[in-house]
Amino acid sequence: MSILYDEGQQAIATESRRVLDARMDKARLLKLLEQVGEHDAPFWDTAVEQGWTALAVPEEHGGLGLGLIELGLVAQACGAATSGAPFLTGGYGVSQALVQGGNAALAAQWLPRLASGEAIGCVAIAEGNAALPPAPAVSFADGKLSGTKPAVPGGQKADVALVWASKDGQPVLVLAELAGAARNAVDSYDNSRLYADLVFAGTPATELAAGDAARALVLDVMGRMAVVTAHEQVGGAEALLHIARDYANTRKAFGQPIGMFQAIKHRVAEMYGLVEIARANCIHAAASEGTAEFLTAAADARISATEAYDTNSRDCVQIHGGIGVTWELGLHLHMRRARSLAVECGNLVFWEDLLVERLQGEVA
Repeated sequence: MSILYDEGQQAIATESRRVLDARMDKARLLKLLEQVGEHDAPFWDTAVEQGWTALAVPEEHGGLGLGLIELGLVAQACGAATSGAPFLTGGYGVSQALVQGGNAALAAQWLPRLASGEAIGCVAIAEGNAALPPAPAVSFADGKLSGTKPAVPGGQKADVALVWASKDGQPVLVLAELAGAARNAVDSYDNSRLYADLVFAGTPATELAAGDAARALVLDVMGRMAVVTAHEQVGGAEALLHIARDYANTRKAFGQPIGMFQAIKHRVAEMYGLVEIARANCIHAAASEGTAEFLTAAADARISATEAYDTNSRDCVQIHGGIGVTWELGLHLHMRRARSLAVECGNLVFWEDLLVERLQGEVA
């Protein structure tokens, strides 16, 4: 399978980076860290204006009809810029569940709104950090949800949520409008992710799938979101690689750039290797969309991208020394985001277990 982008895809990548480089503001992002319930409105306005919200929505519902490869390239640019809102990934997860869920009326109601940016979607699948637990904490009966979903990314601002719940002892995937749900904001180390505990108390919802069909659908949605997240992690890891490289070539010690010392040059080389391995896995996973090997490729991408972003965020700070931990330099924006993305959309334990099961032939 090709790991090369065509001209149109390269144009999307270049334009996304150009727009975000021009419009993102580190001071604005630093301010958001100290605010609960606020996101980077200029970033989200840019995403809507550029049509990123519509990229992977079918054309008949007001979208552009593109795929995971194109959305991944946008996510990569967003990761490099430490974008101040999680809505692209959440909205994509909701839209894909609607496309595959088979409820035409529900798709017609929400997909155009998600594509235009008029509505914001979030995905409430995991209980804490454990994805797909045996007994979901939220129950669904008589068309209503009861229970709590903790620390949902984007939950503070979302209009609609895709919720993993239980019905008569069986798993069920439902779509719930959040107008009647309570939201308890979570004050986190990365506040622009807008984490919130969603509290359902008889909240109306519509069933999309149940039983084995629900398991299959939720795994596909999680895989797709994991690939988008992995691209975002690669974008952040690559940005840190460039920051570390540039600093190593300009900062001098003992009369020469610190990049001349083996301890530094080897660390930068290792950072580069992690980025390229993760990038290749992301491209392969995105290109595998809709195939039997997609979930395996998604797990590969998620695991390698998490390792790349985590490692590069630490090593970039280490290369900078004392200045690397200052508030003003802002490297902690990437450190915080690396930790946030590592636990969203299923943590590493989940994806490692899934990968092992699939490699053993035990399809979840």
